[in-house]
Parts: sequence; structure tokens; C-alpha cells
Amino acid sequence: MFKTLAGRALVPVGIAVTGFVIVCYLLLYSAVKNEVNRDAVQHATNLADTILKSTRYTMLKDDRETLNTVVFNIGEQKGVEHVRIFNKKGIVNLSAKREEVNQQVDKKEEGCITCHRGDVPITTLGSMQQARIFKNANNKEVMAITAPIYNEPECYNAACHFHPPAQKVLGILDIGLAQDSLHKTLATIRNLMIVFSLMTLILTVGGVSALLRRSVFLPMRQLSEYITEEKNAAAGHLTQPPRLPQDIDKIATSYYNLRLKLSKSDQELNELRKDKAKPE
Repeated sequence: MFKTLAGRALVPVGIAVTGFVIVCYLLLYSAVKNEVNRDAVQHATNLADTILKSTRYTMLKDDRETLNTVVFNIGEQKGVEHVRIFNKKGIVNLSAKREEVNQQVDKKEEGCITCHRGDVPITTLGSMQQARIFKNANNKEVMAITAPIYNEPECYNAACHFHPPAQKVLGILDIGLAQDSLHKTLATIRNLMIVFSLMTLILTVGGVSALLRRSVFLPMRQLSEYITEEKNAAAGHLTQPPRLPQDIDKIATSYYNLRLKLSKSDQELNELRKDKAKPE
């Protein structure tokens, strides 16, 4: 393969283009994946915020029945793995899964370790810190959002509440969303990008090959054939070189001029030999 001009020219080009396409694919897919994950976190955060705002009035009124209905209906939605609200002590007060109510939440679980890794619990988190991805008991990947329910003036001034103003966090809303749809979206994007990368690779290598074949390989073959024919031609039967691209045409013209000079030199030598061979 590397013995021919085509092999020496095309193989390095193919390797370079392949490496470039692979690097671009990895960088682009990584950027797209991060953006999709960021949008998914933002969507989950907005959903948690919507739930808090939707249940705010019922919480102030201490309407447990309505709260239970809202939480249970949200938990029935497609893609929602769990919805629960637990208090400062980690006791689940409301949950879409009835069996979780009044159960103690382990502080070492995914939903708690972020805030409780130190001696003093963290009371404020950014949206990306609130999100975490883990596998639940059913070995299903879940992205969960932890949203603290803060103790605002409307809360500790309400007649039915007994929370002191110094208490910053009243409870935690924990909502988990299945990652199946996200994985399907990323798989679709990945497959499309692979197809696009392969098309780019094939078209680039094919285009470069066609261009080199037309501009270099075919003219070089014509030049090689012309030189071979001229070598085998009888003396004094020189022909004009074919029309070739400029740079290669210079080689062919130089070869023709050189052969022409050599032919004239041979003729002069032959005449000298004949003159010497004549008797005086």
C-alpha cells in the first residue's frame, strides 16, 4: 500500500481526517450531553418549585387531605418515580407511596447525604447540587431533586403552625424522575451524530481522493506512460508530451527537451564516428 504514491498520499490523509472527526464527535457529544443533562435538571427543579407553589396554600391551611391528594396524583404521572415530603427530623409526612408515610429517612441516603455530610446541615443548595442520579431499589436509574421548604413569615405567623421563627427549614420535598426518556434522547442524538460523522468522514476522504486522483494521480500516470513510451521509442522519433497540469507539465517538458538534446548529441556522435571511419 505504501509503495505507491496513492497509498502514501491517501493513507495519512485518511488517518488524519478520521482522528479529527473522532475528536470532534467526542467533544460535541460531550457538550450536547452536558446541555441535555442541565436541561433535565432545570426541568426537574422547575417541577419541584411548581409543586411547592401549588401546595403552599394548602400547607398554610394545614389541609392534609388535599396535600395527600396532590402528592399522590403527582406520583401517578408517567416518569415520576417518587414524591415525598419529610420534616426536619427525617420523618416522611407525605408520600405518593403510602408505605413510606411516617417512616424515618436514612440521612446517608442519596437524598440526604449532600446536606448532612457535615456536623451542621446545609440549608441552601444550588440547583445542580440539589440534583443527584442514583439507582433505586428496582435497579432503575433515577434523577432526584431535593427542594427545602423554608420557614417564611407566613408560616411561623400562621395561627395553625407552631414553628419558631429561628427554624430555617420546615421540611424537604424530594421528587425523583426516571431517566429512561433522557437515555433514549441521548441514544438518538448519539446515533445521529455517529451517522453524521461517518458521512462526513466518507465524503471528506472521498472528496480528497477524487481531487488527488484528478489533479495528481492521473497526470502522474500519464507522465509515467509517456516517459516509458519515449524510452522504448526508436531514436529520432520523439513526440510532444501530453497536456498536463502546470507543475507536472514542466516535468514532462523538461524531460522532452532533455531527450531532444540527447538525441541531437547522439546524432552528432554518430556523424563524428562516420567521419573517422572514412578512409583518408
